[in-house]
Amino acid sequence: MASRTTLNAKNLETLGAAALADLLIEVSSGNAAAKRRLRLALAGGQGPKEAAAEVRKRLITLAKSRARVGWRQRKTLTDDLTAQRRAILDQIAPNDAVEAFDLAWQFLSLANGIFDRCEDSSGALMTLFRETVAQLAPLAEAVEIPPDRLADRILDALLANGYGQYDDLIANLTQSLGAEGLAHLKALVQSMADRVEPVPPRSEWQKVGVGLGGTVYAHQLEERHRRRVIDKALKDIADATGDVDAFIAGYAPLARKLPVVATEIATRLLSAGRAAEALEALDAASLDARPSDDWQDARLAALEALNRPEEAQAFRWQSFSRALAIPPLRAYLKRLPDFDDVEAEERAMAHALAYPNTTLALWFLTQWPALSHAATLVQTRGEELDGDHYEILAPAAEALADRYPLSAVLVLRCLIDFTLAKGRASRYAHAARHLAECARLDTMIGDYGEALPHTTYLAHLHREHPRKTSFWAEVV
Repeated sequence: MASRTTLNAKNLETLGAAALADLLIEVSSGNAAAKRRLRLALAGGQGPKEAAAEVRKRLITLAKSRARVGWRQRKTLTDDLTAQRRAILDQIAPNDAVEAFDLAWQFLSLANGIFDRCEDSSGALMTLFRETVAQLAPLAEAVEIPPDRLADRILDALLANGYGQYDDLIANLTQSLGAEGLAHLKALVQSMADRVEPVPPRSEWQKVGVGLGGTVYAHQLEERHRRRVIDKALKDIADATGDVDAFIAGYAPLARKLPVVATEIATRLLSAGRAAEALEALDAASLDARPSDDWQDARLAALEALNRPEEAQAFRWQSFSRALAIPPLRAYLKRLPDFDDVEAEERAMAHALAYPNTTLALWFLTQWPALSHAATLVQTRGEELDGDHYEILAPAAEALADRYPLSAVLVLRCLIDFTLAKGRASRYAHAARHLAECARLDTMIGDYGEALPHTTYLAHLHREHPRKTSFWAEVV
């Protein structure tokens, strides 16, 4: 049972309204953020009209501000914006959808100015604005705004999409736009694409920086931004209307060879029941490195849709063998007849044992898991392990410790040796902990084989790294 002095709503209610009011005045004294929250709550208590006026006043103040927001003030700003949005959606929208819809757009218009003066390293502010974009749809439905007016407003927002806050605007408002609104928006965008903007006189060129191609001027940046807006809007409209060919036409032939673009195109072709074209698009991609999981998934989906199971199986094995990827191997084995899967799994383990990247092979064998094979790998190729990969070796040693203590010790020594040889002082505490684990496992090892016994290895470390005093200070 909670104490009567525990800070919770039920206990605070016992203080009474007057005492709470005095306490809030005292607590908010000198705290501008707290005062704003209280004023907003008071306005909401008066009614949606008063709440709307309070929110609009605050949004205007935020729009006018030019002060830099450091990381210490960022949370305060985020909380302030969250409170304003909550008031719009929870207090005003249920009673006055028109006012809430207009305030939501006004709220979103703050984004560029906010990001200009505040670094959003956590992504919290961008999440806030993008969530607000998603909330526009129910507001637009409630307001019943004419589709052509909504399309006009969307285009204005896209042209002001300085930081990507409006990236999902068309997708979120597709239903509200309807066929009429989408057609109007497409006409507006195409008209903008056909219109050639005049280049200002050279005397009015504003230098904004230097790029690989030389000096960059303001009008050039504006033209590039305009072109990006046009291209993305046309693709989003194509998605909204299910026009796959229009989506594909939005990319230049050379761009369609990029794996990420080919995957986007193939995904849409598959949804349209055009699997053969999807496979063709994927196979036309230029794969200079390991293909992404999305590209591989799309290719498998195309092969399955074309009823080519043998090719799909061969591709799954290829995907596994190239990078020791676990999902394609599991899918490959699942589709094999009984007993064939056992033989195929052993073939996969043998492939892992001979894989060029020993560290990745150890990760695969411990994650599968195949600990006996992992122990064999460490015993035969342990000197090839990369001690810099703490995120792989430390969990591997932990997985091996109970059943294969010698292999676990060899993995831990790899981490210790790398840390000391490279002088990674930030890892000394971890290395000391690994050394203590080696001492614990020593009691479980009867024969070290060709490896150094623990006491000999410890003497070796003292001899090789006598000046690593920070490390030895960590050793118990």
